[in-house]
Amino acid sequence: MEPFNAHSTASLGPAMARAATRRQWLQRALAGAGGAAGLGLAPWPAWALPERALVFPRDHGSHPDLRTEWWYITGQAWAADRLWGFQITFFRSRVEAAQPLQSAFAAKQLVFGHAALTDVQGKRLHHDQRIARAGFGIAGAQEQDTAIRLRDWSLTRSDAAGPGSSRYSAQVRSSSFALDLSFDSTQPVLLQGRGGLSRKGPDESQASYYYSQPQLAVAGRITLQGRQMAVQAPPSASQGVDGGLNSALANRAWMDHEWSEALMHPEAVGWDWIGMNLADGSALTAFRLRRADGSALWAGGSVRAAGQENATVFAHDAVTFTPLRHWRSGATDARYPVEWRVQTPAGRFTVHALLDDQELDSQGSTGAVYWEGLSELRDAAGQAVGRGYLEMTGYAKRLQLG
Repeated sequence: MEPFNAHSTASLGPAMARAATRRQWLQRALAGAGGAAGLGLAPWPAWALPERALVFPRDHGSHPDLRTEWWYITGQAWAADRLWGFQITFFRSRVEAAQPLQSAFAAKQLVFGHAALTDVQGKRLHHDQRIARAGFGIAGAQEQDTAIRLRDWSLTRSDAAGPGSSRYSAQVRSSSFALDLSFDSTQPVLLQGRGGLSRKGPDESQASYYYSQPQLAVAGRITLQGRQMAVQAPPSASQGVDGGLNSALANRAWMDHEWSEALMHPEAVGWDWIGMNLADGSALTAFRLRRADGSALWAGGSVRAAGQENATVFAHDAVTFTPLRHWRSGATDARYPVEWRVQTPAGRFTVHALLDDQELDSQGSTGAVYWEGLSELRDAAGQAVGRGYLEMTGYAKRLQLG
């Protein structure tokens, strides 16, 4: 197993050893049950997902009959008069080759976790990861509602007052940082694609069930190197980032929940994606799947204005990503576009990373190396209008999802 980046958290000495041990165990287990095919890394047959109405709270929960699923929360928070970005992601992967096995120890479902904390002022990214097979009270994702556990990490949802009626609670523990955060919905659930069925390629089988919860209100605390910091209102001084944007978007997050049988077209090596909360209360999503030569294989996204329930969905040929500035990783030598021009039916925007070095090495769990970071959205006039996360995969090596 390759080492983590130099900017990984201090906990990753023992964490790396634990991840390496678990991954070696999983490799041996999978080798005896048909190899890594069950992780979606081999060309198992895929089938087109049917259009159906998503039903809540059931569809907040796990869908173990499908291969791949993730719950993904990104956002920004002010604590100790500083701006922080954070990512909390839980993955569930169905191991197809293990499904016929009768043993209670068979790794039929795997649960992965990624967490990251971006210190914008300190110009440093901290991150950690987890992996475990589901069961035995160690890891699992319930079907009835969002309730995910991965050792000492967790994400749960409960009903709450207000639009969307959800409160998410997340706990992440690393030896150098911790996140104890809650996220309250302020808007209805945003169904992506056609009523929650989102195409991810030219073939019908390349689709996922997908919804978002933008403009989540963040509360709780962040801990770094033993120092606990409560989430607070932003200071009047903007600490080098736009003060008006701080007031409008103070302590906001974005959640995606996505599950599928197959996502990646054979020509796709990765994707570029943004989820942006705008200062006027609207929400913008844009993505593209990318070929090895950098050209777009498929694209999409949506925009929803504040106060609306339904989003305007973009056609696959109506979104373009144009790189404007690159950053090269000293850890992997991957070259990432950290500034983009994104053209959508909702307008032309530029996306600016608030910290260039936000690369995550998750080879100890999902096997991917990717860039995921807090970024600012600006309109065609250069005015800052939003903030959210930019995700880029497939730059260090081809992304494998199935």
